[in-house]
Amino acid sequence: MSHHLFILSPSDTPIYNLTYSSTKPTPTTISPLSSNLPTWSTSAFAGTLTALSGASSTTQHTTGGGVRIGGGQDRHVIQMIANASLDAVEDVMRKESTMYLKSVDKFNEWTVSAFITPGNTKFVLLHEAKNDEAIKSFFLEVWELYVKTMLNPFYSNQQMIRSSTFDTRVRTSAKKYL
Repeated sequence: MSHHLFILSPSDTPIYNLTYSSTKPTPTTISPLSSNLPTWSTSAFAGTLTALSGASSTTQHTTGGGVRIGGGQDRHVIQMIANASLDAVEDVMRKESTMYLKSVDKFNEWTVSAFITPGNTKFVLLHEAKNDEAIKSFFLEVWELYVKTMLNPFYSNQQMIRSSTFDTRVRTSAKKYL
């Protein structure tokens, strides 16, 4: 099961992203649409459906320790889903005054959860399984790490976070909660 975290500045500029593959078992669910279709109808479009869903059978590790899913094409689909969900995030922000917005959007098997800081920085998480308490705890821990990073006088809220310490701690938090 994979999780994709995007941290966006108040002007919606990406300042950090993480792809984390969890080793925890996932409950398998069969899509009602695919179970009603004949096998010949889905096989012709299997590559398109796989790319749109963000799923992939190949995982490649990069030299920087990151994970690239499906040769790079699927990464663009994941970014498109996250960007498309920003409208839903802003709609929910207008209605609710809480920081943790739970699941605000859904695309195929991907659920989009969001967390908004008081400074209007958005944390967007794409995930497959629903576990609100663990996701909320993950967001709170990442927010604490984000605040500590922003207290550094050499960072601004519009600048990419390139700290290896921040990345390591976010990955540790993801391993703990996701």
